[in-house]
Amino acid sequence: MPQATVHLLRHGEVHNPDRVLYGRLPEFHLSELGQQMARVLADHFSERAAQGAKIVHLAASPLTRAQETALPISQALNLEIVTEARIIEAENYFEGLHVSPAELLRPKHWPMLRNPLRPSWGEPYKDQAARVIAAVQDARLRAIELGGDGAEAILVSHQLPIWATRLSAEGKPLWHDPRKRECTLTSLTSLVFDDAGTLVRVDYSEPAAALLPGAASTPGA
Repeated sequence: MPQATVHLLRHGEVHNPDRVLYGRLPEFHLSELGQQMARVLADHFSERAAQGAKIVHLAASPLTRAQETALPISQALNLEIVTEARIIEAENYFEGLHVSPAELLRPKHWPMLRNPLRPSWGEPYKDQAARVIAAVQDARLRAIELGGDGAEAILVSHQLPIWATRLSAEGKPLWHDPRKRECTLTSLTSLVFDDAGTLVRVDYSEPAAALLPGAASTPGA
């Protein structure tokens, strides 16, 4: 039996009619579809708990959309939501803008585009992965403390930090094409650890896949 599993859950769809890159901006709430997605994830974890899964720890990014995604899970499993600052969205220079090709062609932005491998427009990928991995390790230990062998934790975070963490965990380069991230709304990137605390595999699933067609795809960062 694995010692622990930490699920990185991306938040649900955000109400963002202006399609801005919302980043760390406050008060971006879930849309009605996003709220439905969050309820589907609550049902998913409730069913697993009824089948014997020991889901004992729940944490979320401080941003509104993550807290709102965690709420139905908290209510379904009777778990407190711990606010975890280390799993917040990435910093991004373009936060608050509608990032279009025309916008990117404006000369004032060019210095921020000089190094897409870092990336130069925001928080380095390696820094994102490092802070999330640190939070994952603490969540793993907390889950074991609360539930023993086989315990599980849920961390509600954001697409880019989750994807950077997955790439790092799999030993892959961190630079990537943002259009090719495998991290849909309310998807689960699950890090499975053995009894020595070593990561043994990364699983990926989409419990709310039926709700994804037509969902907004504007990234947070």
